[in-house]
Amino acid sequence: MSLSGVCVTAVESRPGGTSQALKALGEGVVRDASQRPVHRPFGARVKAFVALTKPRIIELLLITTVPVMFLAQRGVPDLTLVLVTCVGGYLSAGGANALNMYIDRDIDALMDRTSQRPLVTGMVSPRECLAFGITLAVVSTLLFGFAVNWLSAWLSLGALLFYVVVYTMLLKRRTAQNIVWGGIAGCMPVLIGWSAVTDSLSWAPLILFLVIFFWTPPHYWPLSMKVKEDYARVGVPMLPVIASNKVVARQIVIYSWVMVLVSLLLTPLGYTGWFYTAVALAAGGWWLWEAHALQNRAKAEATGGKLKEMRLFHWSITYVSLLFVAIAVDPFLR
Repeated sequence: MSLSGVCVTAVESRPGGTSQALKALGEGVVRDASQRPVHRPFGARVKAFVALTKPRIIELLLITTVPVMFLAQRGVPDLTLVLVTCVGGYLSAGGANALNMYIDRDIDALMDRTSQRPLVTGMVSPRECLAFGITLAVVSTLLFGFAVNWLSAWLSLGALLFYVVVYTMLLKRRTAQNIVWGGIAGCMPVLIGWSAVTDSLSWAPLILFLVIFFWTPPHYWPLSMKVKEDYARVGVPMLPVIASNKVVARQIVIYSWVMVLVSLLLTPLGYTGWFYTAVALAAGGWWLWEAHALQNRAKAEATGGKLKEMRLFHWSITYVSLLFVAIAVDPFLR
């Protein structure tokens, strides 16, 4: 489961029919961008509500939650606890994502990569989305509190509120630091995984929190480089929108080095052994190779497909998966 105080003025020009579509979205009218009533069969509605939770993003969050539970237990944790933690984590993150879509429905209608989201197509109304997100937030908090522990419940609720209020409402449209500080919400699952097992926190989950914190910007900035025209159109000041590829790539390299170095702190502090260290060194070394390669292409002023920015984006997902699998396996090899 990661940019400085510069704002961008939103572009006024909008595709034909967009103003009417946004008005319909705000009023809760179930119509698509062409103003035709939307046919909403039951099966498609179910899929739409699932889509509101952004399942692919949640998969990544769970990848960082479960291995930490193995590390905290130094073996196999109670599997019922793992299941409940995963369900609670899915509901909490799903609620946050649904509320994010509710707030961002205006710009989602203008961006190519979000044009098929349920609120934009009219498959789910804004009112339904808001009620759905709040319900998931309440249910997940109570599930964590009564079935896991209240420390995990408050951490989960804190992550949800941080993502919705701090990132989506306060940072995203105002500062290029949005993804840096907004990424804190995505760091919380490691704390939740540890607290679910121990009902406490320690240095190990805090170190992993920092790994994800420094991982998030160089994970997301390559994708932002790819779709920066989308963000520019709606006035969201992602770093690639307000800075050159050279500047973005330099920031990626800086964050990447800090991330890899922080990931190696677990072993000298006695939390992991040789297996995790070997994986962290190998995967981190490959990450740095890719990050510097992207920087070299940016310095050479490569553009379009020649920049190959998505290579690092895809590798970043593989990297965090390998690192956290190593965290889960390492206790059995010590």
